[in-house]
Amino acid sequence: MRDVTIRDAGIRLGQFLKLADAVEVGSDVKLLLAGGGVLVNGAPEDRRGRQLSRGDVVTVGGESLRVA
Repeated sequence: MRDVTIRDAGIRLGQFLKLADAVEVGSDVKLLLAGGGVLVNGAPEDRRGRQLSRGDVVTVGGESLRVA
């Protein structure tokens, strides 16, 4: 599991995926979510505006990323 540090108390899923380098550009986020390739705390997620908090775990392509 890799920790990805954020500056504020929360972050939106799309922004987090870009910050963690899980996608190269913002437009890739929509495609990734539409394909069902993203889990948040073990549950499938398709909303790029989903608010994340410290401690949440996002799984993309078999890699787990923790909001830190």
